[in-house]
Amino acid sequence: MNGPFLKAFRTVFAKEIVDALRDRRTLLRLLVPAVLMGPLLLMLMSGLTASLQERAEQRELLAVGIEHAPTLRNYLERQNYTIKAAPADYEAQLRSSTLSDPVMVVPADFETLLAGGEAPRIEIVTDSANQRAEAGVGTIGRLLQGFGSERATLTLAMRGIGARQLQPVEVQERDLASLQARSTRLTQILPMFIMMAVLYGALTAALDSTAGERERGSLEPLLVNPAPHAAIVAGKWAAVMMAGLAVAVLSNLSFLPGQWLMRSDALAAMFQFGWSEALRFLLLQIPLAAGLAAVLMALAIRTKTFKEAQASTTLVVTAISLAPVVAIIHPGGEASWHLWVPGLGQNLLMMQVLKGEPLTFAKVMPTVIVGAALTVAGLALVARSMRAAVAR
Repeated sequence: MNGPFLKAFRTVFAKEIVDALRDRRTLLRLLVPAVLMGPLLLMLMSGLTASLQERAEQRELLAVGIEHAPTLRNYLERQNYTIKAAPADYEAQLRSSTLSDPVMVVPADFETLLAGGEAPRIEIVTDSANQRAEAGVGTIGRLLQGFGSERATLTLAMRGIGARQLQPVEVQERDLASLQARSTRLTQILPMFIMMAVLYGALTAALDSTAGERERGSLEPLLVNPAPHAAIVAGKWAAVMMAGLAVAVLSNLSFLPGQWLMRSDALAAMFQFGWSEALRFLLLQIPLAAGLAAVLMALAIRTKTFKEAQASTTLVVTAISLAPVVAIIHPGGEASWHLWVPGLGQNLLMMQVLKGEPLTFAKVMPTVIVGAALTVAGLALVARSMRAAVAR
């Protein structure tokens, strides 16, 4: 029994691989994005980080009415900041994201209120949808807070009161996150792209080996062969899983040379992705690739045309693509059941790899169990559909 099964398995597996390699146009559509994905993502993220660093080094502020506040101007210039006049239509430019810096608006009676012991109101105008401008709000806020502390200290000193009275408690922050963990604030999107590479690699092969063959009229002749149906199903499934993992391998490896193209030295120092991380990423994708291959085949085998199969698998594509959003919306709020959700579990584990944290057996096993369950259930449905097709 094992002899005919293994022989049929190898034959079907080799046939599916050869068929996939012959479709060069589909291969290019899958492999080229997988190879370019890593370098492009890292270049975009490092470019954003580098631009923010360059803006911080320029130390420039946009202001309206700064001529009414010579004391504030003196303080800002002593902090090595250059003050520039904001454009007249700064609100419209902020809304359209043309202007990438927030604007400080100083009231005309600033000095009068300040001299009278009242607190003048300074506006920091930004647009929360304009992320670049939003990033500069904290800097202006800290500068104004420093100005207020300096004024209060001088006032107390003139009255013979020590400046320590303003700060009875000394606060010192201590960040426990490692450099790698801090980098995940920017690189948390990478695991999602790895999973999507696995999904689309397996999707194309699954549709072609089931609905595609049925549409071409080559599936039924294959099923009437005396080979065990289990071997045919296993051979097709193995080829589909290998297609997904092949795209995952290229996606993982693309991040290695992609680090050479980083423009930001700070991000390059924090983002440590080597051969060890690439291998762990790949191993974490094996249960997902196995389960997705079986589920996609089970959905596609029940359809009659390739387009119908594409429509039936849309739900799987949507579910896997939205799963990592849970981790982005609720950062640090991972629950134990998250590891049992396909896609979400892999995302959480890959984030741990990026943070430099060790993977434990208890955390990895749920993804393996779920992947095995999906594989068994999916292959059972595929075998059942194939037997029904032969009976007809």
